[in-house]
Amino acid sequence: MFAYSPRSFGNWARGPVRGLCFLQDAPTLRTNVYIDGFNLYYGALKGTSFKWLDVNRLCELLLPQHSIERIRYFTALVSPRPPDMGQRQRQEVYLRAVQTIPNLSVHYGSFLVKKKRRPLVTPLPGGRRTAEVFDTEEKGSDVNLATYLLRDGFQGEYEVAVVVSNDSDLVHAIEIVRDELSLSVGLLNPHKRPSVRLKPVATFYKPIRGGVLKASQFPNPLHDSHGIITKPADW
Repeated sequence: MFAYSPRSFGNWARGPVRGLCFLQDAPTLRTNVYIDGFNLYYGALKGTSFKWLDVNRLCELLLPQHSIERIRYFTALVSPRPPDMGQRQRQEVYLRAVQTIPNLSVHYGSFLVKKKRRPLVTPLPGGRRTAEVFDTEEKGSDVNLATYLLRDGFQGEYEVAVVVSNDSDLVHAIEIVRDELSLSVGLLNPHKRPSVRLKPVATFYKPIRGGVLKASQFPNPLHDSHGIITKPADW
């Protein structure tokens, strides 16, 4: 006789014909998603028309068998600098948009801008050999992501964790969740080439491609408790 595990087949429901049962592909795995906002932006969104990204819809499309319980979005507020002084304003509009997602929380690191003198690659003969440049650095997102990944895992918040990043600094946190808690950790990679250190430690791996980004855009405009949210015109 054929034996089956109900869990392995998902949820069953009574069908409309002669009381037959049929399979419904309902999400079954309690899943938390941890997004490195800067890694996602620079890996998949910068220079594209897909910046108005609904990350919850992205997760639904890439993780159809998962019940998305919580999304944690890690970022830092940028400091505007020439020639683009509208960066901060556009970012704040987008952060309003993502916070219309009911199960999403935003966690902030810090964004540092310093002036530093750097050597020129090809200095002119007899000219300056260095130039003063803006040096920007985002601090805290990877540490905050790793901290909440571990914290939520130890508190039993999820069956599966999914990390949206290509940052190899997350390797040890993922290994702890996988090996010490015996929980699955998936990786959604926004970059064209996966980290050779990060990909092998993930339970499963999926690239984030242009097609799914295009299919995961917010409507424009959106509404929240403060009013209308409109996609920035120069996006």
